Amino acid sequence: MPENRATTDVAGDLSAPATPARSAPAAPVTASTGGASAGAGAGAGAGSGADRPPLRARLRRDWPLLLMTLPAIGLLAVFYYVPIMGSVIAFQDYSPYVGIKESPWVGLANFQWLILDASFWDATLNTLGITTFQLFFYFPVPILLAILLDSVVRPRLRLFIQSVVYMPHFFSWVLVVTLFQQMFGGAGLISQILRDHGYEGLDLMTNPDTFLLLVTGETIWKDAGWGTIIFLAALAAIDQNLYEAAAVDGASRWKRLWHITLPGLRPVVILLLILRLGDALNVGFEQFFLQRDAVGRDAAEVLDTFVYWRTLLTGEWSYGAAAGLVKGVVGLILIVIANKVAHRFGEQGIYKKS
Repeated sequence: MPENRATTDVAGDLSAPATPARSAPAAPVTASTGGASAGAGAGAGAGSGADRPPLRARLRRDWPLLLMTLPAIGLLAVFYYVPIMGSVIAFQDYSPYVGIKESPWVGLANFQWLILDASFWDATLNTLGITTFQLFFYFPVPILLAILLDSVVRPRLRLFIQSVVYMPHFFSWVLVVTLFQQMFGGAGLISQILRDHGYEGLDLMTNPDTFLLLVTGETIWKDAGWGTIIFLAALAAIDQNLYEAAAVDGASRWKRLWHITLPGLRPVVILLLILRLGDALNVGFEQFFLQRDAVGRDAAEVLDTFVYWRTLLTGEWSYGAAAGLVKGVVGLILIVIANKVAHRFGEQGIYKKS
């Protein structure tokens, strides 16, 4: 939240007499009402898109921008939309040796086995528990960090802090887990310091009771700085005159934060919250896969690792596809519900209310 750094001079002195504004010359008034109706019709036509150029003209005008989006569209098509057609194997007894066409259809049998599988529900409960915990203790961290960074006055200091907090995002999970192991493991730095002072060592990396705190701390350290980018952009879009006017009226920093900064961030926060709810069953694979053996399956098994162990290692391709399809459908339902709730509170959400 920026400080009020404006200085009060003669022009800003409220006690100085205001300079009368020069009035604009009046527009000529026509006697007939046809001119007024024509002007109103022109304004209505402009507002309704009557002067919008045709599609061919817009394509001729915007073809460089469309050309720039082709690589991104190609990536989405190849890695997201084309694999969706492979979800049909969830309704088959699929075998990679005979292919999709020759694999027999089994209907909803894979989904019935999935519902009766206790390990699937254990992984689902673990996933929802981790998502809920991180929703309360990780999601607000990038918002608070963005507000703190925005309040830094010196540009060089702000750039240095941003570089420091952005850097862990580019580390792989292997490196992140290794760093935490060297700090919080049984032979880590903290344990050695405690033993040197006569205390018992600390080992958080193999303790299933503190695994939830561990993975949340790893996620905050790795991705909180990167998550501030969107919120910093939203803070930059807030009109700075609002802060100056509030400071002139005597509003404190907390009141400016509550009445200007947070309302300005609210649309972005709701949008990201909806997307996070839609991704509730996807908490990551590599982070939990690397630590699964250390804390045990009961603590670290999530849906992504469940699909891996039940699909790639056992060859039950249709069973894993059914689990992935359930994840996608549940995520879509959560997005729709969260978006409707956002409409009830007057926010646009992901898409406008029809």
